Amino acid sequence: MFKMKEFFVVLSFLLIGLTSQSQILISLLLGDKLNSDKLEFGIEGGLNFSNTSGFESNNYARFFNMGFYFDIEMKDQWRFYTGVLVKSNVGLDNLTEKDRGILGATSWQAEGNYKQVINQFMVPALIKYNFKNHFYVEAGPQFGLRFKGFVEYNSDIEGIDARTREDNKEMLQKLDVGLTGGVGYKLLKGKGWTIGARYYYGFVDAFKDIPGTKSSSVNLKVNIPIGAGKAEEVKQ
Repeated sequence: MFKMKEFFVVLSFLLIGLTSQSQILISLLLGDKLNSDKLEFGIEGGLNFSNTSGFESNNYARFFNMGFYFDIEMKDQWRFYTGVLVKSNVGLDNLTEKDRGILGATSWQAEGNYKQVINQFMVPALIKYNFKNHFYVEAGPQFGLRFKGFVEYNSDIEGIDARTREDNKEMLQKLDVGLTGGVGYKLLKGKGWTIGARYYYGFVDAFKDIPGTKSSSVNLKVNIPIGAGKAEEVKQ
């Protein structure tokens, strides 16, 4: 698992490249009025450590998240936070032989790692409170739409890498809903990027016929506002 400092350094370089392209695309499609003193729009990216209960393995799978967000002013220091995590994977790492049997996955003769991967869209609907020292707390429901699932097998035998993906999306419940909460800090005296962490726990079984398979995850994230600098100039 990455150390937090190393994670933010790597993620920052990745998002800088994505932001420059996204700013052009969003400006062309939606104009320059997405950010104002009442609304902040931008890109959210992060590293997600995910687990699924109900299996013998208890190993967290690691994925990258990516999407966009809206941070809307309500009253005083209260805000409403929503958006869509377009790339938001959950699952479980190091599946045991028993886990693979439950999922109906093939067990290959060569030793390797088996991981359940679930691709989904996630939509948070959070109430957020900003403290005057630029820290914040947030909590609320989060909704998910699962659209793809597979067991991924990876092996390395005498320097030869092998990977297979065995589809099992028909076993998945399509919709997910749960609660999420988090904390964070807005850089540059409340006018820059935001760094934070969230915890999510799902209430709906991930698999139709396997009870007790709830998704949970810890997400380290960075928010990059797009066009906020220009909005601040207009405000002044």
